[in-house]
Amino acid sequence: MEALGYEFRDFAWLELALTHRSVSGARNNERLEFLGDSILNFLIADALYDRFPQENEGRLSRLRALLVKQDTLAGVARDLRLGEYLRLGAGELKSGGYRRESILADTVEAVLGAIYRDSSSIETCRERLLAWFGNRLDLVGQETVIKDSKSRLQEFLQGRRQVLPVYTVVSIDGEAHNQSFQVTCEVAGLVAPTTGSGPSRRHAEQEAAAAALRELGIQDSNE
Repeated sequence: MEALGYEFRDFAWLELALTHRSVSGARNNERLEFLGDSILNFLIADALYDRFPQENEGRLSRLRALLVKQDTLAGVARDLRLGEYLRLGAGELKSGGYRRESILADTVEAVLGAIYRDSSSIETCRERLLAWFGNRLDLVGQETVIKDSKSRLQEFLQGRRQVLPVYTVVSIDGEAHNQSFQVTCEVAGLVAPTTGSGPSRRHAEQEAAAAALRELGIQDSNE
């Protein structure tokens, strides 16, 4: 698997990392997932500590949570095309388990654990993990700066018993690993929908919500 950027000395570790518990009569990747989860959290925390020297513990914890959550890891798995190599039981194969975000996210952790067991090097794990995450570490700060805009807009409208905003994806451009989303936000009382764009649908929605708050004359607490 060239996408991993790592050549296993003992290929059995990779085979184990790609074997889901649904495969009967075979060792599975749950123990490697356990190990990889700890390595992942440590290395992401260490990377954030270096990249955001002014942030406090609470903010660093929120940034880490965004990076190690299921949908982020599933995105990494799709970049690496792990789903194509998974060993799944008949039931999971039939139900499309190779596309399921929980399985993909767990596999990223298992593969990381496998690399550690094969290399005995946390530095090798660090190098591979940072490469897999690409610009996600740079973008995560942008995500959290505007992360409360949707909540604030919803609370504002609910407090006045107004209809909640409607978000619509207008366009998605770029390749799967480097997409750009454009979203509109319709709010009663505004002449026209506001727009937002970003590397994920959530990011674009938050930008559109922040723009709506400004149009309504409400200063976003994160600005």
